[in-house]
Amino acid sequence: MQALTDKSIFIVGPRKLQNHLMASYLAQATGANCAAVARFGDIPKPNDGGLEQPRLALWDCMGKDLDTCLYELEENNGNISSRDHLGLFNVSGGLGIEEEIIARGARAFFYEEDAYEVFPKGIHAIFKGELWVPRRILEGYITKDKKRVFPSRRNETLLTNREREILALIAAGLSNQEIADNLCVSRHTVKTHLYNIFKNIAVPNRFQAALWAINHL
Repeated sequence: MQALTDKSIFIVGPRKLQNHLMASYLAQATGANCAAVARFGDIPKPNDGGLEQPRLALWDCMGKDLDTCLYELEENNGNISSRDHLGLFNVSGGLGIEEEIIARGARAFFYEEDAYEVFPKGIHAIFKGELWVPRRILEGYITKDKKRVFPSRRNETLLTNREREILALIAAGLSNQEIADNLCVSRHTVKTHLYNIFKNIAVPNRFQAALWAINHL
């Protein structure tokens, strides 16, 4: 895997020793700049110029249930930059928190039983614009949320045939590289199409684009 030397990762949580060890491990495993902070408010604010690379905040959710997670996310709403990615780790399985947290912008879930080796793979996926969410969770969320209100269908007419094709592949769960291989184009071309798609259908991320495609294509 390519070293993420231009990326930054912040391990967020009060367990100082464990999270510093996590930051050290991820720095070695990914090449990213990693730091442990106690609170979201301790993450440096992004540059106003907007040229800074998106960062990843990995939130330690050891022992947290859904209500606690939602409350703390709401409390920290102003401390989490919309430009940055949010991932949760030490998530307890079976709590059913994923659907609510995904709807609030989370890109990844790492569970208490996950091996350390899982983290670098998930982090590379996140920085490639993908989601690191169990497929069963993703499929369940899409099925449950089919009645969600989306932008008007008239936006579909603003999409080219190739963009609709890419949207369908996103909904099928393919990564940018898999889409590029499938369509015999470069990954850069796929990313350009995704930028235009998000803009034209008025969604903020890949996951919402997949939901839009399920309802409108």
